[in-house]
Amino acid sequence: MKLLIDFLPVLLFFVVYKLSGIYAATAAAIAASAVLVGWTWVRHRRVEKMPLATLGLLVVFGGLTLALHDPIFVMWKPTVVNWLFALVFLASLMIGRKPLIERMMGHTIEVPARTWVRLNWMWVLFFVVSGLANLYVVYFYSGFYAAQQTLLAVSGLADVDLAHCADGFTGDLLALCLNAQTREETWVNFKLFGMMGMTIAFVLAQAFYLARHVKDSDQLTRTN
Repeated sequence: MKLLIDFLPVLLFFVVYKLSGIYAATAAAIAASAVLVGWTWVRHRRVEKMPLATLGLLVVFGGLTLALHDPIFVMWKPTVVNWLFALVFLASLMIGRKPLIERMMGHTIEVPARTWVRLNWMWVLFFVVSGLANLYVVYFYSGFYAAQQTLLAVSGLADVDLAHCADGFTGDLLALCLNAQTREETWVNFKLFGMMGMTIAFVLAQAFYLARHVKDSDQLTRTN
């Protein structure tokens, strides 16, 4: 269920974006996240804090994108969510007797306490890097922000729906709009495939790391 809550809104965002653009995709993602959280509450009579926080940030940043007609707000949302997760994992090292990753996985696997601490720090670093990677794609790799600002400055408009470039522009302005749309799409592709790929790679690395320490722990137990 946790994976569904995390993945379905992202997948729906991607599909709706391809069909109708970023504003419809943002509204669809907000609606999907709210429905999933609501369904979890109806079924279990409780919802964990992190899905609620994620939904709250999506409502805030997605709402700003819809209200101000500016994609940059929803583009910042993955960074803020990742940095929030990093802060929570970091705080768990200072509050309570166990780091968060041990609280989440300690009932299924047994490794030395220092291994949990190291793994928790790895998650902190992963979330920080993921947030920075998202901003790098928005501002540098895709060049979306610069392309968007150039289009707005040249057109003299306050906002532009990049899903309908051909309906509102011709000539050089159309070329600028299509360029911004392509760069926006680069970020959308990264949001699904890039961030998912980073997460899968990190989870696999975590599994190998834990497997090595579980083996060492078993050998130590047999020796004693």
